[in-house]
Amino acid sequence: MADSTFWIAALTGGTAVLASWVTSRGNTRAARIQADTAARAQQSERRRESRRTAYLDLIEHAHQTVEVYWEISAVQRTAQAERRPAALEELVERELEAYGKLRRRVRVVELEGPPATATAANALQKATGPFHRALRDMRSDASADPDPEAVRRFEASYRPFWAALTDFIDAARDAL
Repeated sequence: MADSTFWIAALTGGTAVLASWVTSRGNTRAARIQADTAARAQQSERRRESRRTAYLDLIEHAHQTVEVYWEISAVQRTAQAERRPAALEELVERELEAYGKLRRRVRVVELEGPPATATAANALQKATGPFHRALRDMRSDASADPDPEAVRRFEASYRPFWAALTDFIDAARDAL
């Protein structure tokens, strides 16, 4: 009987050790899976927040840029002919500065992605081109009244700009 007791005790002890080892491996694996899942979720949330910040920054600066364009339109409509060239020169400097800031924000959006949002951001940046070309033509002859066609092109640039901004906002919403 002593021999069978020893074997039963050994078998019971071995089973307990084996069960403990299996449980430990299962717990370790579950903990690893949970940690990986938490890390992926945290990384995804950081990416989302980073993108959201970049998108909002671009949208905000697009509005600041169009404010400069509104000022140009106002100067064009209301300034006296002799004051207009100087006022336009000052606003051209502000427009170039605003464009540089917009371009940097577009690059950040390109970096953050995804490609559809980057494409929409580039289209928004390109939508400032007609404003700039029309403004260049409006001030090409400082001594005379600006070319009416250039003024018309400048005023006609708002609609495509707002459409590009709306497209960017839609792409940003889809990305988030």
